[in-house]
Amino acid sequence: MSLLKTAGDLVYTFRFIKMLVLKWPEWDAYKEGIIDDNGKRIKSVKIDTQAKKNAWTPFIRLCANIKRLVSKIPGGGSRLGGFVSALYLIKENGKLKDKDIQKILESVNIDDLDFLSEENQWFMRDDGTISPGVYQVEEYKLLNSSLEEMVFPKDKIRIKEDTRPVGKLFGIDVYPATHLRTNQPIYITNREIYK
Repeated sequence: MSLLKTAGDLVYTFRFIKMLVLKWPEWDAYKEGIIDDNGKRIKSVKIDTQAKKNAWTPFIRLCANIKRLVSKIPGGGSRLGGFVSALYLIKENGKLKDKDIQKILESVNIDDLDFLSEENQWFMRDDGTISPGVYQVEEYKLLNSSLEEMVFPKDKIRIKEDTRPVGKLFGIDVYPATHLRTNQPIYITNREIYK
């Protein structure tokens, strides 16, 4: 691995950590009027200037969505599963390693042991695949392509035949699925879906 790539990964890792610990009013997107006090995108604000475009890049959208997910974590397995799938998305997009993800968790005071809660197993097959079909999601999710929070609780997703995990974080399998309303790919864990 080249020194340049390693340096780039570290830059994104620390930039991501910094975004997670900044308060919303300190974000450029807040200063530009793009997000509100809770980090939620204000849809009526157009991204029509270079300053607004710089303040609301795909990376920053992903950071905002994950920061909102982190704020919801104390409360259960589906939220932790959603956090794992969101972290896997940033790991994939930012080309981060597990040790980089560990640094992120440490910076926001989340322990690996938090991820050991029980998982839904009733729709899991012995070979590690999820039974194909249409499921609903329990929490908000991000689209893989745009990193926008366009998947809402109770939205339907499709799991195809022989769907295997695309990766694993903290011992939790992450699976690909298709969001039916947008026909876009998303990542899910078996903790955050139900029939």
